[in-house]
Amino acid sequence: MKIAVCVSLVPDSTTKVKIGSSGKSIDENGVTFILNPYDEYAVEEAVQLKEKSGAETYAISFGSDRSKEAIKKAYQMGIEKGILIKANSDDYDSYTVAKNLADALNELKPDLIFFGKQSIDFDGMAIPGMVATLLNLPFVNVVTKLDVNRNEVTAEREIEGGKEIIVSALPAIIGAQKGLNNPRYPNLKSIMASKSKPIEEKNSTYSGNKTEVISMNLPPAKGKGKILENGAESAAELVKLLRDEAKII
Repeated sequence: MKIAVCVSLVPDSTTKVKIGSSGKSIDENGVTFILNPYDEYAVEEAVQLKEKSGAETYAISFGSDRSKEAIKKAYQMGIEKGILIKANSDDYDSYTVAKNLADALNELKPDLIFFGKQSIDFDGMAIPGMVATLLNLPFVNVVTKLDVNRNEVTAEREIEGGKEIIVSALPAIIGAQKGLNNPRYPNLKSIMASKSKPIEEKNSTYSGNKTEVISMNLPPAKGKGKILENGAESAAELVKLLRDEAKII
């Protein structure tokens, strides 16, 4: 079996985001970049399957040379091989990422493809579905439990108010959700070994964005709260404030 995991590098969730001078992207000065947390669940699931069945595993990323750090983290967790698709510029949208990943995956022809359910920077949840559409493959997202049996997978996923179980033939694409597993912490040996592992580089196959960022703005700062101290007697005042000031009723 051949398994591919698509990984991305994102700003650490503790980063205090600032808008860059262009007004269309963040200011990356002082920003720490990490492997997308949901991708960690995807990587861990691929490594566990490798340990059970001897599967061949790949980590694939699209972006600049900095994206190699996402592949190296996947190496530290147990992935064997890595592919970086080099972007032609820093200006690319979700479709460009998806198209390049789809082209590389079409060439690699894995039996199972993992993504994190979404990235924590844009939270679009768009790329895994786009790749599935471009490759004409079944796709199950928000997966919290997975069983692989020969030529099919049984996936349990979260839905509103419950869970859904889906059976799909392989090849298929799986979007990993928190709860699928417990990602391992790399040990010193795996960290040192990852430094010498080569990363195959491929040229971008597509660079025609479908969307354009017009502007990026921070949300308005939160105003000061009000405390009503008279218990049930404050109900009328609370309703008035919610209607006249907060304007939510």
